[in-house]
Amino acid sequence: MNEEFQSLNNFIPENEKEVEIDLVKSGHSAVKEKESAGDVFEDGEGQLSIDVYQTSEEIIVEAPIAGVKSDDLDIDVTTESVTIRGRRERESRIKDDDYFYQECYWGKFSRSVILPQEVDAEKAEASLKHGVLTIILPKLNRQKSRKLKAKLD
Repeated sequence: MNEEFQSLNNFIPENEKEVEIDLVKSGHSAVKEKESAGDVFEDGEGQLSIDVYQTSEEIIVEAPIAGVKSDDLDIDVTTESVTIRGRRERESRIKDDDYFYQECYWGKFSRSVILPQEVDAEKAEASLKHGVLTIILPKLNRQKSRKLKAKLD
């Protein structure tokens, strides 16, 4: 083993060294290696990648979710947050030995994000086009504080 790899290896806890070394040698995806090692991914959910940006009137959340049916999506919007849950099912079962690369996540996924500004959850809209989920959240323009004048009695 070269010195650079050996010094890196010293930072890996003893029970994870075999998995990490196999990962480097084989080039398989991290999720697949962690699953076979019985890590937290075994019964967990995948995390959805998202973009969140704003216009002057709205906050927009976009997420690539190709292969997910709209019936398999659950979107929960509050004035302060958005949660997206879903499931991506594989049409056919492929033997592990037949894979060259396995990077796509199949199964349950979810993502929650706290919004930087309050939104009107009642007027939120979601659409699915070309495998991209777009959630449009109208901003609420409530003033955080207001000045009061005391009345003289």
